[in-house]
Amino acid sequence: MISTQIENGIASVVMSNPPVNALPVRGWFELAQQLTEAGQNPAVRVVVLRAEGRGFNAGVDIKEMQATEGFEALLGANRGCYAAFKAVYECDVPVIAAVHGYCLGGGIGLVGNADLIVASDDATFGLPEVKQGALGAATHLARLVPQHRMRAMVYTAEPATAGELHAFGSVLKVVPKAELVGCALEVAGKIAQHSNTVIRAAKKCLNGIDPVDVNKSYRFEQGFTFELNLSGVSDEARDAFVEKRDAKFSK
Repeated sequence: MISTQIENGIASVVMSNPPVNALPVRGWFELAQQLTEAGQNPAVRVVVLRAEGRGFNAGVDIKEMQATEGFEALLGANRGCYAAFKAVYECDVPVIAAVHGYCLGGGIGLVGNADLIVASDDATFGLPEVKQGALGAATHLARLVPQHRMRAMVYTAEPATAGELHAFGSVLKVVPKAELVGCALEVAGKIAQHSNTVIRAAKKCLNGIDPVDVNKSYRFEQGFTFELNLSGVSDEARDAFVEKRDAKFSK
């Protein structure tokens, strides 16, 4: 599901969970662990986070959540996403997200906390959470697009293109899909050529001057998701998604 390869000071952390790279609870924790371990490895100077398959990441595994009794899977997904997003942000070395296809929900949390982003020209970025009776990762989307664009994307659940994010300056480069991995490794190589000590200090320095505490902000969002689940509206939204029908809301 998650694999890591290290070469020339570059750790490539790869997600692969067909068919759509929606990660189950254990996948989020596994991702967090491998990102943390890569950053703690003294041989690593930069991490490239990418995926195999149809898209970068489709968020949490809703089917797993609906197949689990009670709130165990919901709590697990909340904690797992929090751990994975935090691991990207607090990785001891810079993290480059290489995005292709769709980047949805939890994918936005990963990418929004990354240090740099490169994307293929078919990449799209979105938060469909309101369709699923949830909230979350607006903290991270706000690092990718301006405030009012972020609000429009949350309320409408409509995505933005890689080209649009490139125009905002949040995506460094947009390339054909076949060139994406090479592009990410090229950028990583430019970072890896510098002093490991200096790069690690730079990561701590830049995190220290961030105007928003992303961990605290995201945790605040998660509280609303849990409230929505207690109200019952989230179950109907997720059932409709799994059953491929329109949701029927009473409120």
